[in-house]
Amino acid sequence: MSGSKQEPRLAVLNLVGLCSRLLGANTPKLNQFIESTSGQAQVIEPVCPAVTCSAQATYLTGTLPTEHGVVGNGWYDRTLNEHHFWKQSNRLVGGEKVWETIRKERPNFRCANLFWWFNMYSSADFSITPRPLYRSDGLKTFDVHSHPLSIRDEIKQDLGEFPFPSFWGPRAGLPSSKWIADSAKWMEEKESPELSLVYLPHLDYDLQRYGPESPEAQKAVSELDSLVGDLLSFYQKRGVRVMMLSEYGITPAKKVIYPNRVLRKLGHLSIKKELGLEYLDCGGSAAFALTDHQVAHIYLNRKEDAFLDQLRTDMEEMKGVARVIAGKERAQYGLDHDRAGDLILIAEEDSWFAYYHWLDDGLAPDFARCVDVHRKYGYDPAELFVDPSIPFPFLKAAGKVLAKKMGFRIFMDLIPLKPELVRGSHGATPKDRLDWPVIFGHSINPSDQAIQATEVHSRILQALALRK
Repeated sequence: MSGSKQEPRLAVLNLVGLCSRLLGANTPKLNQFIESTSGQAQVIEPVCPAVTCSAQATYLTGTLPTEHGVVGNGWYDRTLNEHHFWKQSNRLVGGEKVWETIRKERPNFRCANLFWWFNMYSSADFSITPRPLYRSDGLKTFDVHSHPLSIRDEIKQDLGEFPFPSFWGPRAGLPSSKWIADSAKWMEEKESPELSLVYLPHLDYDLQRYGPESPEAQKAVSELDSLVGDLLSFYQKRGVRVMMLSEYGITPAKKVIYPNRVLRKLGHLSIKKELGLEYLDCGGSAAFALTDHQVAHIYLNRKEDAFLDQLRTDMEEMKGVARVIAGKERAQYGLDHDRAGDLILIAEEDSWFAYYHWLDDGLAPDFARCVDVHRKYGYDPAELFVDPSIPFPFLKAAGKVLAKKMGFRIFMDLIPLKPELVRGSHGATPKDRLDWPVIFGHSINPSDQAIQATEVHSRILQALALRK
């Protein structure tokens, strides 16, 4: 089935980490596209927190976390007493999605979601998203999930396996974004959907590893420009409008904050000792932190007002914390939702929060030295590195991969417990608008005033000729 010839079709390219500061000598193809469409990049005031899941949910619903419920990349379920990070069910996002809004006027409208988050079991017509298979023998097999399910086998036959190690971890880099861009072309050629949502995460990696001002970051910007230029040319030849946007800008990181270690020293954490290691007992702790880049949610199991007030004072005294939000004050930041912490910490621009609760690295939980985005009590950008203290680390990794292929259970403990290696972060609102996210392309009429993150939803509708 091909798309309607009478109505415009649109591809929204999510260039993660792009901001005005990075547009310049290393982005000739993006510069040319901006000049030929919107004339300049429109700055977006980032949602709080300025992290992937919250930003995407806001863009696609036109609402804040208070309404759609995505308070970060993770949250604590107060009923299950369990923490969750990087879940994928679209039903976690409250509210009407942009393609659902469009279908009210165009019942035959079709949307393809290519690696935007909360991808699974949505009302989108086509979708592809990373989804490992966790086997009963403890091994993890890299794979993707799709809707319809038949797409999974078809696209892997045409493009090869999705290069999962380049999507996150020490080998994260260009191949994953290249595969996603190729999947967007594949979907366009097969189905020609009216709306394609394309997630290209390439800048996220080296800007965090080495910092946004590093030579490695500049090289990554140039690589993304080339990749996007090729995809743009493909869409233009097929008469598809293109809009490009980002979720946040990445600023230099110089300080690491450890809220769980502070809470432990105050006597508020419950620590379980298992197999000689220390694990955080969230449900048994009076207070604990789930960290998410430059934002940390503090959940309280003690509900006395005096306890909250004292804890707020304690958190405000931590070096690197810019502000602490509590109670109804959370609504001012769009975070008045049950999934949000009772206290929400926002870091200073050059600082970020690490989840560590142990005081001795020899007692760190087994998953701490692995790429394990679900079990850790927060986002861990140290997963972008191989432990520099390991002699011949890639030889060690190759041996583990070989053992895995032979059917042995392996422990891929290659990640350093050195968060100070991280040179870039995001989540707070940077002081300089040059570091804010941007949007440009068809139907974008920029002004010197930043638009709200919630307005991206209406810009997508405008590009599809649904609103003036």
